[in-house]
Amino acid sequence: MTGTAARYLYLTRHGEASSDESALTESGRRQAVLLGKRLRTAPLTAIFHGPLPRAEQTAQLIGRQLNDVALHRSAPAGDYIPYIPRREELPPESAGSLLGHLAQFPAADREQGPGLAQEALSRFTGPVAGVEPRHELVVTHNFLIGWLIRAALDAPKWRWTGINHANAALTVIRYAPGRTPAVLFFNDTGHLPAELRWTGFPPDLHV
Repeated sequence: MTGTAARYLYLTRHGEASSDESALTESGRRQAVLLGKRLRTAPLTAIFHGPLPRAEQTAQLIGRQLNDVALHRSAPAGDYIPYIPRREELPPESAGSLLGHLAQFPAADREQGPGLAQEALSRFTGPVAGVEPRHELVVTHNFLIGWLIRAALDAPKWRWTGINHANAALTVIRYAPGRTPAVLFFNDTGHLPAELRWTGFPPDLHV
């Protein structure tokens, strides 16, 4: 009889990208290497990454710090809008600005995003078959991390918005059989020096 075991889902946002998002900056490369060094003691069995260059390059740099952990390109780990809320779902004071912000993204990100977001939940969350815990890293983007955190906390679907994740910070969620998901830690930047934390965010979000 096949049992079920815990899944440990490690999440990170790609390193800092260039202004055209075609590659990592030098700071972004440093961030990725430092995260890889931190993860050397984690029993990772796989690294999944989105198809865009900034995620793939981050995953490659992390992978070079580890021993024999396979990299897998994954569309559900990509950059897209996971859910477009209806105005009535949102707090009245912020509904207009949020919907206006989301409308600026490419139509493909908005139209294909919800399907990819459901694929991500199916592929990356929940307990796993067997008796051995599974540890996997997903190198992705800010929106998907917000979506997975929202799901773990059983928050309303629109609440993926406003969850900000620093470049190359680390989040871990545990999915154990018979238990609600546990966010073990979120947006941990302890492996990064102060000058590499919160890159790309305005000063009022630096903590």
